Amino acid sequence: MQTFYVTTPIYYANSLPHLGHLYTMIVADAIARHKRQQGIETFFLTGTDEHGINIERAAKLNQRTPQEQADYVVSYYKQMTAAFGLDTEHGGYDIFMRTTNPFHYEGVSEFWRRVAKAKTPKGRDALYKGHYEGWFCAACAAYKTEDEYVKPANSDEPPTCLIHETKLDRVSEDSYFFTLSDFDQALLGLYEARPEFVQPDARRNEVRSFVRGGLQDLSVSRLKSSVSWGIPVPDDSDHTMYVWFEALTNYITAIGFGNEQQERAVGFEKFWPALHLVGKDILRFHAVYWPALLMAAGVRQPRAIVAHGMWVDPAGRKMSKTLGNTIELDVLNRHFSIDAIRYFCLREMVFGQDGRFGYENLIDRTNSDLASGLGNLSSRTLTMIQRYCEGRIPSGNISEEGLLPAKRAGVDTDETTISGFISHARDEFIHYFDNFGFSRALEEAWAIVARADKMISDAKPWNLAKDPAQQQTLHAVLYRAAETLRWLSVLLYPVMPNATGEISAQLGLTEDLSKLDPRQLRWAGLPDGTSIGEVKGLFPRLDKTKIMDEIKGSASTEDAGQPNNSPTVSERGNSPTMSEGVTTASAERVSSSAVSAGSGQHATEADAVLNKAGDGLIEITDFAKIDLRVGEVRSAERIPKADKLLLLTVDIGEEKPRQILAGIAQYYAPEQLVGRKIVVVANLKPRKLRGYESQGMLLAASVGEEGKPVIATFAEDVPNGARLK
Repeated sequence: MQTFYVTTPIYYANSLPHLGHLYTMIVADAIARHKRQQGIETFFLTGTDEHGINIERAAKLNQRTPQEQADYVVSYYKQMTAAFGLDTEHGGYDIFMRTTNPFHYEGVSEFWRRVAKAKTPKGRDALYKGHYEGWFCAACAAYKTEDEYVKPANSDEPPTCLIHETKLDRVSEDSYFFTLSDFDQALLGLYEARPEFVQPDARRNEVRSFVRGGLQDLSVSRLKSSVSWGIPVPDDSDHTMYVWFEALTNYITAIGFGNEQQERAVGFEKFWPALHLVGKDILRFHAVYWPALLMAAGVRQPRAIVAHGMWVDPAGRKMSKTLGNTIELDVLNRHFSIDAIRYFCLREMVFGQDGRFGYENLIDRTNSDLASGLGNLSSRTLTMIQRYCEGRIPSGNISEEGLLPAKRAGVDTDETTISGFISHARDEFIHYFDNFGFSRALEEAWAIVARADKMISDAKPWNLAKDPAQQQTLHAVLYRAAETLRWLSVLLYPVMPNATGEISAQLGLTEDLSKLDPRQLRWAGLPDGTSIGEVKGLFPRLDKTKIMDEIKGSASTEDAGQPNNSPTVSERGNSPTMSEGVTTASAERVSSSAVSAGSGQHATEADAVLNKAGDGLIEITDFAKIDLRVGEVRSAERIPKADKLLLLTVDIGEEKPRQILAGIAQYYAPEQLVGRKIVVVANLKPRKLRGYESQGMLLAASVGEEGKPVIATFAEDVPNGARLK
């Protein structure tokens, strides 16, 4: 059987995890699930690096021993991974690696001995003892050259690390050195022979440039009197191994290198080499130091080192406590579903580049892509199957006699049109996913969502259901929509394991999505006659104002010195859906959740937005609140004793038309409006006028001194329900 091994970095146990840690774990978890679906035996590692001066200092600051400090941080990591569904129990990592594990001590000692016996490509000893004097950054766990720090104005002060903006330590002591300078040509040869070894291309070029600039020998130990919290150097107990030599080796000791018991339990020979996922800030250690050490030890190179970008705030600024723009994991866990967070992380960041993360961005993406997109498609499809097909998956076949009625209804009688489109999108999704193009892969998946939505809006099953002659057409449309959902549930499982499992269950299916290979999907695999499950909402629309007020209120409390009992991650569990028991946005729109408007509200809504801005300008997030839809007027009539009002029924691609009141009766006769395409504001609250409920608002220009309304329309044909952006 094929095997696959994926790792995140192991994280320093001197501080608690943040968004960057969570992101890399989500990516690794999604990759692991994707590989397992393909029948590949996969091993997924994450964990903590628990030795070094950083942990000693953090322990002292918190009045703990180094082991107590490591245990405290690991406890939080374990809570965090469980809360976000990344632990073993929820199908996540296979090992939470700790460098205080006894098997790691044994394995890394074996690795040291191998390197100590080795010769460099130029014939010198790979390890030698010497004296080191230079500047050391504890936060980076690295010695710094002159181009890596800022010299102080006062020569009596230490320089400052460019990365962490903290003062460096002056270190002068005996040390073991790894003869890294002799591996420059061997490394360049590796990058040349295996272009995929460091990804993406920009990072490979960066690494090659660094190596071509000349390599310095690497200090790989500290005196025990300086750093006691570390693994002793074999045969020299006065020294402890320096963090990068020891920490990097965890990737092989975790699966059994140098320890027979761990080898039997996991299998170094079985799973190595690994795919290493790292942040761009630690690329050099993984793409230069680690391959050189492996060469010296005679161990195969990793499969690849893939570097991702960093999260910045919506304004493009680096996140920091000082700026107050950090993303708190407790806040994410409290206000957002696991699947929404996973989807946002993989969709929003183009892998390898920096990505922008803000709570409001997350809310907008959840509402647009999940609530109005996938969630809406699932809800409207299953609700109509429940209503029109007695809760059973209908047949997708159209007989010879049914072809003509289907064509008259404008429904494509050749189902290979949609199945071919979805098959191609599936292939593109897999291609992009396999090459770390997660954002592009999800674009392909949402093209499927859009195609299915358009098919439903064009076919109007709610109208077909009224005509007995169109029963086969109705069933074919609903079958195609349901089969599309089946494909999406398999395809999107690595990204949203909980929501896709819920979609599959609501379709009446019992198969384990983690074992279904999307490459093997075949159209019409959904058995007709299957009883669907209880229709539940997947992604309700999020109330941005309410959530942001709660987040800001929580932050204000913490700023006032009243912390909310951090650092415990909220243990609300790994709920299978975002909103168990809550009706979906689409189901609400289909029934009683229609929105209100009517004459006289236009200025009120606009003024509220403008006043918020103060200068007449609005943010893009303000505009994103407005849900504009294409509608077709089905009927229009005057309201008795109301000279200005018309009562319209408008089809905006939902199960039944909306009822909208518009103050345009003085300028438009009812018969002028029937069949006209208009723009509808679809997310206003219901409002009653003259005893009638208005469930939306149409858009019109105001012309001349009288403010004559001119209805906004379209020069080209557009489908009902299409969104305006």
